[in-house]
Amino acid sequence: MRTSIANLAGTTPIGRAEIKSLATYVPPRVLTNADLEKLVDTSDEWILQRTGIRERHIVEPGVGTSDIAKEAAAEAIRRAGLTPDDIDLIIVGTVTPDMLFPSTACLLQHKLGASRAWGFDVSAACSAFAYSLTVGSQLIAAGSVKYALIVGADVMSSIIDYTDRTTCVLFGDGAGAVVLGPSSSPELGIIDFAHEIDGSGGAALCMPAGGSLKPASHETVDQRLHFVKQDGSTVFKFAVRRTGDLCERLLRRNNVTADDIDLFVSHQANRRIIEAVSERVGIDKSKVIINIERFGNTTAGTIPLAMNDAVLQGRLKKGDLVLVASVGAGFTVGALLIRWAF
Repeated sequence: MRTSIANLAGTTPIGRAEIKSLATYVPPRVLTNADLEKLVDTSDEWILQRTGIRERHIVEPGVGTSDIAKEAAAEAIRRAGLTPDDIDLIIVGTVTPDMLFPSTACLLQHKLGASRAWGFDVSAACSAFAYSLTVGSQLIAAGSVKYALIVGADVMSSIIDYTDRTTCVLFGDGAGAVVLGPSSSPELGIIDFAHEIDGSGGAALCMPAGGSLKPASHETVDQRLHFVKQDGSTVFKFAVRRTGDLCERLLRRNNVTADDIDLFVSHQANRRIIEAVSERVGIDKSKVIINIERFGNTTAGTIPLAMNDAVLQGRLKKGDLVLVASVGAGFTVGALLIRWAF
């Protein structure tokens, strides 16, 4: 006999979870394309044409992922009309934890004073926020928790080689957080998701050293293996193809067309990728949010940062149908269909 998660937890399924609040944070320091021209052989025109990025935010030395995550998380809890003691679950999507252990979720829980919460980190690179959102929503829908704090945060500057012009122009630091809770209406909330991974592409985007396979040594440091390495062409082709496929599958499964989508929120890795995917899926340009020019690729932080800009611009309102998409190292791919709740 099949036993539901809710039965295992001794609770009753409640249905759907919705995003109750949203908040973001980026560090004050700005690194412009002009600044990068002084560090590596590149130019503002070259960066802008190939990526769409003008500037990115960078933390000061000694600031970790848990620090910027706290800024976004505390504000998200306040905007939800809650206190840290109301939070049952904390999930932090990140590829740049403060340290290998304890988890960033543990550090964040302590910094927030969320004494009742349990939690963990999700390592899915640029798909980490989408994956974390899915996990949190499923636990709420099962009735296992009431309020979940979902954070996407990365200090990418800590693992970027600023002598490598192919990667250092791409990334920035930032964080975003949402509070999930039971849906206030059957029509609102996280409707469905589609995720997949393809480990055959792992070598195309990775940090080779620092784990159990290649622990830190003089050799790994000398070879600069503790920084992001990327095969840009392979990543680009995979991102466009598989993100488009997953979005189309999700729409078909829910009997939704591209015309029904009010806003497309893609992971902000590259303007050309976002435009290619939205064109393939058939989403009009007016329904696509792109803010990569101001933040660069903040990895797990890009989707909440884009959502926040859309809210501030009046492009994301209660009742809107939102398509979220991401692709990241692994490879990881994710898409969610959301009916916006505020």
